[in-house]
Amino acid sequence: MATQIDDFLPLSAVPPSNNQRLFVRYFTAILIDLVVLNLFAEYSENVFVESFTISLLAAILLQILLKLTIVVEHWVAEFFNARSGAFMRFLRFFCAWLVMFGSKFAILEALAFAFGDKVRFEGAFHGIVALVIVVVTMLIAEEAIVRFYRKLN
Repeated sequence: MATQIDDFLPLSAVPPSNNQRLFVRYFTAILIDLVVLNLFAEYSENVFVESFTISLLAAILLQILLKLTIVVEHWVAEFFNARSGAFMRFLRFFCAWLVMFGSKFAILEALAFAFGDKVRFEGAFHGIVALVIVVVTMLIAEEAIVRFYRKLN
């Protein structure tokens, strides 16, 4: 005997495609970044976002720039991992650190270019510290949600 809920379920479940999985992954990451950015804008004096729409666009831009940073960092790591020696290992870590650290300046400039005074990070070192805290919080939140999701299996 079928229950009322069975009427709402599809007859056959179709597993999601890779494009669908990718969409959900980045859609979720952007929403997490949006929440984190807005919480910082609301509760921190060092983060200012003019409106919700601007914060949504900033979250999308941040997600794109963070993923590009990771791609560049992995490319640098592969370049130096292909070479042997202690100096190459040192260069791998130094250049990876340089990419990760330098990317925050690029992200701050990209936000300033795209949004002007509508998105501002203020405080120590012209807002770099606030931006780093926001970005690290975004990455931690994304990782926490992914781990929670995987535990549901």
